[in-house]
Amino acid sequence: MDMACDLTFDRERLKDEIRTTYGRVAEQPDGDFHFHRGPDYAASVLGYDRAELGELPDFVTAPFAGVGNPYLAGTLPAGARVIDLGSGSGMDCLLAGRQVGAQGEVIGFDMTDAMLEKARAGSSAAGMDHVRFEKADISRLPVDDESVDVAISNGVINLSPEKPQVFSELYRVLRRGGRVQFADIVIEAELSAAARNDIELWVG
Repeated sequence: MDMACDLTFDRERLKDEIRTTYGRVAEQPDGDFHFHRGPDYAASVLGYDRAELGELPDFVTAPFAGVGNPYLAGTLPAGARVIDLGSGSGMDCLLAGRQVGAQGEVIGFDMTDAMLEKARAGSSAAGMDHVRFEKADISRLPVDDESVDVAISNGVINLSPEKPQVFSELYRVLRRGGRVQFADIVIEAELSAAARNDIELWVG
């Protein structure tokens, strides 16, 4: 099995396609998409606490399109500094904000304007001044070295065509003893070169 994937497509075009798709999810979460979305899916399939989700703004939970539950790996420490790679509409960040408390800090990074708009409105509605959102590519995090206690991510790293750089960034920003809690998609079968370079398959 090849350990590296030679990508021949236009990486910026892929990112544009991702922005377009998830921009539509933000604006029309009940639209026609092949992947699951919303709080009912998060609670019944992924193990999120339904009551906790019910306390968050609907416009934050409706566009949720994660693939797992990063919090099953462990509760976040009070006062921790947390980042979310690909924070979407902000659901996971608001949950993180509750766990770390007002003495902690949560920063969500996303590259889709419509998702960032929902997320920022959500943190404001929830009264969480310690949860904020910034536009960024997760392969180039605007975060200082060794300044993060926990990094979370949910169904986003698989979308990046620059995965080695993403993990290099995680190693750079985590403090000694810091950890990563993420859920994502993996496959066991080796893909053909054509499949690896099919943008439609990447975007999902």
